[in-house]
Amino acid sequence: MDLASKLDTRVRIERKTVTLDPAYGTQEASWSVFANVWGEVRDVLPSRAERLAETITIANRPARVRVRYLPGLAADMRLIIGGRIMQIISGPAMLGRREAMELIVEDHSTEGDAP
Repeated sequence: MDLASKLDTRVRIERKTVTLDPAYGTQEASWSVFANVWGEVRDVLPSRAERLAETITIANRPARVRVRYLPGLAADMRLIIGGRIMQIISGPAMLGRREAMELIVEDHSTEGDAP
């Protein structure tokens, strides 16, 4: 099976944009669409997670996502997969000769964010 046959999930990739509020001088963050692509999404199973870096915990529902090579894809972006908002915690790593990219993502937590 080639990569194209495994890309069965629609993934929206968003980039963070920070602007300055002219009235108050505070920063306002918003997300804009970077790309809508097909991807392969696989949740990381507990048995496999034990072999990964200690910073990845199963409570955060990590997943591995593969997409076709996408220039400009960066670790400070986020993914929307179905109803899940996912933050990139590892990658993007290039596979082959610009054939695909792989990311490790986990459910986004607003814990610690300002209201």
